[in-house]
Amino acid sequence: MHSIFREYDIRGIFEKELSEDIVKRIGYYLARRIDGEYVAVGYDARLHSPKLFSWLVSGLNAAGKKVLGMGLVPTPVNYFSNYQTFNIDGHKITPSASVMITGSHNPPEYNGFKITIDKKPFFGLAIYELGEEVLQSHESIPDDPTFIPIYAKERYIQWMVEHFSHLKGLEAKIAIDCGNGAAGVVVEPIFDALGLEYQGLFCEPDGHFPNHHPDPTIEENLRDLKAALKSVDLGIAFDGDADRLAVLTKKHNIAGDQLAILFAKRMQNPVVVGEVKCSQVMYDTINGFGKAIMYKTGHSNLKMKIKEVGADLAAEVSGHIFFADRYFGYDDAIYAAMRVLELIKEGVDLDAELEALPKVYNTPEIKIETTEEEKFAIIDRLKSALQNPPKEFPKIKDIITVDGVRITFENGWALVRASNTTPVLVTRFEAASEEKAKEYQKKVLELLEKVQ
Repeated sequence: MHSIFREYDIRGIFEKELSEDIVKRIGYYLARRIDGEYVAVGYDARLHSPKLFSWLVSGLNAAGKKVLGMGLVPTPVNYFSNYQTFNIDGHKITPSASVMITGSHNPPEYNGFKITIDKKPFFGLAIYELGEEVLQSHESIPDDPTFIPIYAKERYIQWMVEHFSHLKGLEAKIAIDCGNGAAGVVVEPIFDALGLEYQGLFCEPDGHFPNHHPDPTIEENLRDLKAALKSVDLGIAFDGDADRLAVLTKKHNIAGDQLAILFAKRMQNPVVVGEVKCSQVMYDTINGFGKAIMYKTGHSNLKMKIKEVGADLAAEVSGHIFFADRYFGYDDAIYAAMRVLELIKEGVDLDAELEALPKVYNTPEIKIETTEEEKFAIIDRLKSALQNPPKEFPKIKDIITVDGVRITFENGWALVRASNTTPVLVTRFEAASEEKAKEYQKKVLELLEKVQ
């Protein structure tokens, strides 16, 4: 049961791990960590999300909180609620915290909770401590699913339409694939209000996910969107809770770090935070006209870092894009999609800009199974081994240890890091040529094998 309390969120299998008692106690003990009175709660398209909502709300109510329920929404709408004032019984109320009930891109039997307190992510040690208290307690919490409805979804749609009103008249055909997740409930109304010409794929929320799994990082899940690209100019896919996106042209599937370059080039002296998996091309390019900072992987980590350094933008390769420039600094795939359309409206040729970047070859993530107990210890042993590497090991220029080990070579780099959410080591390799990338991959994996 400890495994449901993870680095960035709480996540597990409905009823088997996320049982009624556990979820009620999560709500109860979480409430005791929230100073204010009001907690905003929303949920995604999964079949069991409404049931989890009633259990969680019962726990929050038992601890004396008042719940503001927003119904079925994407995760960014939940985040957005933390920055809004709602009229409750004649009083202007801003939530002190929010909880999003979502399984994100996980299989249908999974669900979970993404938590924000005082506009900051609740993660890491705070989640683990909450987990210990929940699992050691035997609190019996009665049913009390009462809540105050708020219209956060409608407020979010209105905000987007107002801030992107200049997109009216956009001469581009767009296909959007919502994967039967939560994105469609706001994306379609926004696009309709702006008069955009679009083809909607699987925009109706359906927790069975009958068409494909809502994870746009997997190529197979983009098959329908790629087919639609034969008759449209641009394709955008969202994950299950719409905090990640994929952007496709007829030529390219644009990764998150490439999107960061495209966005940053339109900003004045931008400061951009990237994760350790981002291409060196992103760091070098942005450092040519602004400042790029390398930091830990994980949406909670990047949300904290973007505030700490006053950055304009942050990005993960997987499609988490965080805008503080003209926005609130959290990962919102719908907002990021609007900024992509803004580039097109301004006449930016996405393909031409990508093709003008330095050419590199990078591998997808290569995952190596290990155990929760061993994964961080292996990273420590790898760091020690790199202090005196084998004679045939490629020449090392630098070692970055902000999150795992990122080794800079003369013609590329290698990354080995322990996943914070699963018992695996994640590796990635990049070089000026495929041959070099494979050489780095071979040598690093050989060394890794020796220290395991």
